[in-house]
Amino acid sequence: MIELQGVQRVFRVGDQEVHALRDVDLSIARGEYLSLMGPSGSGKSTLLHVLGLLDRPTAGRYRLLGRDVGELDDRALARTRRQCIGFVFQSFHLVPRLTTAQNVALPLLLAEVPRAERQQRVREALAAFGLGHRADHRPDELSGGQRQRAAIARATISRPQLLLADEPTGNLDRSAGQEIVRELERLHDDGLTLVVVTHDPDLGRRAHRRLRMDDGRIVADVREAGAGDAVR
Repeated sequence: MIELQGVQRVFRVGDQEVHALRDVDLSIARGEYLSLMGPSGSGKSTLLHVLGLLDRPTAGRYRLLGRDVGELDDRALARTRRQCIGFVFQSFHLVPRLTTAQNVALPLLLAEVPRAERQQRVREALAAFGLGHRADHRPDELSGGQRQRAAIARATISRPQLLLADEPTGNLDRSAGQEIVRELERLHDDGLTLVVVTHDPDLGRRAHRRLRMDDGRIVADVREAGAGDAVR
């Protein structure tokens, strides 16, 4: 599903070059469940942004679903990102003035999904995430766990093939965090490819494949027995 070859990402800060990614090689099969760990500044979020087409590598090749994304212009990148990838962030990123239902519907609006189908899919998503009774509430009327469930519902309503989660439990208490982990793993069990960036070792250990980064490089890649059975 994903293949990175010799990927580098270099940022210029003043007169200094910062090498956020250094010659990263990585293959991810369809249906895998990975955690990505490492100290702050190790390149985890940069790698996630490259995987999610939010940033372009400085050098190297990235193939997604068999296509070299370096050949795509900005419009094609945005379309691929919208159709294939969902994002979940630590800070939820819900629109404050919109209700839960309206937030969840945003990707379908951007994709110009007809209203009747959009409303049906939103109802189904809210029910699946236990938010049907909070459909008309705004984010400031939701608990942290409910906000993150709304964010996951929004991230997956377009039926992406890849879900990228950046510290999805970072702003939650332990109980709410465990609830979110169960939701993410339910989605993975349904066939979604899941990549989770986390500082939480307990969450990291739950993944079937565990990557560790340091100084812009992948320094460890550990798979559970049988975890290589996903379909490429």
